[in-house]
Amino acid sequence: MQTIADTLRRITEAAPGRFAVITGDRRIGHAEFGERCGRVAEALRGLGLSRGDRVAILAANGHEYLECYVGAPAGGFVIVPLNTRHAAPELEYAVRDSGARLLLTDRPAGTLAGCVERVVTFGEEYETLLAAAPSHEPGTAAVAAQDLAGLFYTGGTTGESKGVMLSHANLVANARHWQQTVPQDTDDVFLIIAPLFHAAGSNGVLASFAAHSTQVTLAAFDPARALDLIAAHGVTQTLVVPTMLAALVEQQRRHARDVHTLRIVAHGGSPIATEVLRNAAQVFPGTEFVEVYGATELSPLATFLRNEQLLLDSPRIRSCGVAVPGVQFRIVDPQGSTLPAAEVGEIVVRGPNVMLGYWNKPEQTADALRAGEYWTGDLGYVDDDGSLYLVDRCKDMIVTGGENVYCTEVEDALYRHPAVLEAAVFGVPHEQWGEAVHAVIVLRPGHETLEPRTLVDFCRERIAHYKAPKSVELRREPLPKSGPGKVLKRELRAPWWAGRTRGVN
Repeated sequence: MQTIADTLRRITEAAPGRFAVITGDRRIGHAEFGERCGRVAEALRGLGLSRGDRVAILAANGHEYLECYVGAPAGGFVIVPLNTRHAAPELEYAVRDSGARLLLTDRPAGTLAGCVERVVTFGEEYETLLAAAPSHEPGTAAVAAQDLAGLFYTGGTTGESKGVMLSHANLVANARHWQQTVPQDTDDVFLIIAPLFHAAGSNGVLASFAAHSTQVTLAAFDPARALDLIAAHGVTQTLVVPTMLAALVEQQRRHARDVHTLRIVAHGGSPIATEVLRNAAQVFPGTEFVEVYGATELSPLATFLRNEQLLLDSPRIRSCGVAVPGVQFRIVDPQGSTLPAAEVGEIVVRGPNVMLGYWNKPEQTADALRAGEYWTGDLGYVDDDGSLYLVDRCKDMIVTGGENVYCTEVEDALYRHPAVLEAAVFGVPHEQWGEAVHAVIVLRPGHETLEPRTLVDFCRERIAHYKAPKSVELRREPLPKSGPGKVLKRELRAPWWAGRTRGVN
């Protein structure tokens, strides 16, 4: 399989009697799901969209999201998943930048209605469109492996926001890598816990469909509801971010369910504490834990570490594991020369999963893609066995609760306040979220009575709440700077991380 159209054809070949998707009380067989995906493609064509047109999706997890995730690219269109946690300006930026003509959503469109030609709401309107669309023979769309399948936005409204261009070949390669890493078959039931707009949510979708597995959707993360679904449907696999795993552990301790079917729990998206894994292994004794590392630009898998529950007392527990089959990585110096084991450098990745580039951003694309390799911006090293260890994230990116936050974006919001003279944002340790957004502020003369909470609220009106500072420190003296005038964040950050390792585990 090289395109999502081929995946759709594969879906319809499943033997009857098994469900493809379970959403609430709705159960959809593979044949019906494949037909609905095909009708999505024909409905979009009937609305006047042409091959290559972008289709934005703003919705919670559900069968409609999965139908559009598969059906739109299979019909030659490009999906643009939108982060449901983003503020209106951030959503508008992504929709306008992508040039999306249509918005598919499960909620009032608000200001986004003015950014697209048409809004289709999940529910009666969506079902009416599908019912009126002609049937579509799976796999007949004129799509090629290198055609653009999706634009996945990272960052926010500033220059840091980039639309990651993933082709059909990228996404299908990732599905193959996932299947080779964590095999699935027709008896597996996969619970989609993380939001589908997130790499952790959509990572296993195509692999599950190709394997004729069943996928159960959870609209929004709730640990009690997730455990109930695992028990009710005999879930065998899932993928979470570490904060979700910690919440599942606590909920299972308070009210244990019969989750003996849970065979594999993969986690990624942010660093995880060894103590969280230790607790998880105790609470879910029959479950294998798998760490995955990657990036949206890698569709997203790059490395994996299996059977973590057996490595809790081994130095390898701090590792991200080895490259997934079909992918290669190396550690390089700034000139691109490969470094030997144990030396820290930037992680670069090569493989069929590497993105096409950033939408309408040739300079950023040229910086990230060099000679067929993706320069991740992450610092790490390898041991003598070839296992990867993360040391830090370049570019000062904060990972909080599995979500990426760019410091420059938060600083940009802070600088819009008339009282802010200088601002520096960085991540500080947080027991639950891994990292929390912290801001150090120098106020302008005459604003010394300003309360820190005022700046937090100011940011929350302009960027997503999870990006806004959780704590604000006010200083009178100027921020420390280097000779060229760059703020020395390492000096500001150091007291917070004394005695701690900022990175995986």
